[in-house]
Amino acid sequence: MEDSLFKDNPLLLPVNEQKTVYDGFISVQDKDLRIRIILPPDLQLKKAKLHCGWELKHLLRGYEAIVKQRLQQSADLSGFILELKTVLEVGLKSRPECCSIPPPQYYAQIISEMETLGWDKMVHIDMEFQTLKLKAEDSSGRQHMLTVRLKAKHPAEAPECSADLPVPLSVTWTPQSTLEQLYSQFLLVLEYLTEFWDVLDEIDEKTWILEPENPSRSDTMRRIAIGNNLSIKVEVDPRHPKMLPECCLLGAEHAVTPLRNKLNANMHLWNPDSSVLHNLRDVLEIEFPSPATHEKSGFSVECGICYSYRLESAIPDQVCNDPRCGQPFHQACLYEWLRALPTCRQSFSVIFGECPYCSSPLTLVLSCGVQMTLLPTLTVEAHPVPWKLPKNLNE
Repeated sequence: MEDSLFKDNPLLLPVNEQKTVYDGFISVQDKDLRIRIILPPDLQLKKAKLHCGWELKHLLRGYEAIVKQRLQQSADLSGFILELKTVLEVGLKSRPECCSIPPPQYYAQIISEMETLGWDKMVHIDMEFQTLKLKAEDSSGRQHMLTVRLKAKHPAEAPECSADLPVPLSVTWTPQSTLEQLYSQFLLVLEYLTEFWDVLDEIDEKTWILEPENPSRSDTMRRIAIGNNLSIKVEVDPRHPKMLPECCLLGAEHAVTPLRNKLNANMHLWNPDSSVLHNLRDVLEIEFPSPATHEKSGFSVECGICYSYRLESAIPDQVCNDPRCGQPFHQACLYEWLRALPTCRQSFSVIFGECPYCSSPLTLVLSCGVQMTLLPTLTVEAHPVPWKLPKNLNE
C-alpha cells in the first residue's frame, strides 16, 4: 500500500514515524493541491481528518458527502486518494473557472480599483476576489446593494452585475473600464428610479399593503386594502411611475361595481404631477385605511375553507358576491372545493358552483390553468415596452 501511495503521490509524505499524519500535495490535471491527512492510531480511514488548502476546499465544495462516503468505504489510504482524485477531476470539468488561478496582476488591479473607489463602499468580498458587494445610497437616503462578479481576465472581460431593481441592470463596459466607473453607472440608475421608489414608499407608509408581505426594491406591484374583503392591485411602471398604473379591483360584485364606475368616470382626472396615492383617492373618491387610523387585522380575514390567512405566498382574494355573506377564499382552495362538488359545472375555463357558506352562485374563471379570478374584476391594461436607461436622464 505504501509503495503505491508514494509512487502515485510523490508529493504527499508522512511527517511522523507512526505514519498517522501525511502532508503535502496531490496532483490532478497538472494542478498541485495542498492536503493534510490525520489518521487515528489504529490507522482506520473512517476516523481520518482532512485539512485542505483553499483551492482544494473550493473544488470540493458540494462534494463533501461523497468524500465522506469514500473515507468510510475505501480499504486503505492509497485507494482513498485515488477516489479523491476522481472526484476532483469531475469537479474541475464542471467548474472550468477553477482550472486556472488569476495572475498576481489581477489581484493588484482589484486592490488598486477599490482604493480609488473607496473601501467604505465595500460590504463583502470573497476569498477568490471574484465576487464583490458594494453599498450605495440614493438621493432619498435608501440603501442599495450592487453585486459584482468579476471574470478571471478582468478588466478585459465585462463583469456580471446584479441588484434589487425593478428593471434589468445593464451597464456599459470596455477593457479600460474600472469599478469606479461601474459604480457611477449604478448611481445613475438609482437616481433614475428614485421617483418610482418615492411613489411606492408613500403607498407603503400611508396604506395597508396586503401583498407582497415584505416588498423588495424590485417589486412593482402593491395590493392595497380598501375595506373588508375589498382591495385594489396596482402595478406601477418604473419608467413613468406617476402615470395611471395597471389596476385590478378585487372583491365582491356589490363592492367592486361602484368603484369600477368611479374609475371609469374619473379616469380623465388623473394628474401626472401628483402622486399615485393622491390620484387614486381622487379618482376612486375614497380614503384608504392607513396604519394611523386602522388595524391591519381588520383586513386579514382567514380563508373560509382552509381557515388560514396565507397559503404559501397567497392570501384570500376571492369573495362571495352575496352582500349578506362576503366570505373570502384563497383561489386554490375555492377551485378545489368547487371542483369536488357534484353540482359543479364547467364551460371551457369557467367553473360554476355554490358558496361553501351561503350556497349563493359563484363563478370562477380559470386562467393559464393555475391563476383563478372570481368575477367581476376590473383590469386597466398597460402595454409594456422594452426599458433601458436613456442617454439623457432628464427624458
